[in-house]
Amino acid sequence: MLARATTPRGAGVVLATASTSMTVAAGLLMTVLDHENFPTLGSGLWWAVQTVTTVGYGDDVPTNLSGQLLAAFLMLLGIGFLTVITAAITSTFVSRPRQTSAADQPAAEQLQQMNERLERIEAALTP
Repeated sequence: MLARATTPRGAGVVLATASTSMTVAAGLLMTVLDHENFPTLGSGLWWAVQTVTTVGYGDDVPTNLSGQLLAAFLMLLGIGFLTVITAAITSTFVSRPRQTSAADQPAAEQLQQMNERLERIEAALTP
């Protein structure tokens, strides 16, 4: 998936896909794990959106252990995983100019050779 993140559009697709997948999966799982506090799919998804964005209003919280473990996992993923993906995408963009400079090296050498040849020609033509 990170291979698609070589352009701003690709980076946006990667971030949107990762965020959406993580949020929907956690919302579905929370509805299954803590059905007492999250009886509908909508309530589970709303909780997941609040949690992954670190808004966490606190009005809907899991009370059983499995729900709390899922919440902790989602919080860590929301903060850590997306941060790592963002950093990887950013490093791709930062390294791109360096790669371009390395690719232009032969052209710079050719220009230097042409300059030297022109200087020799000028020296030969000067009386």
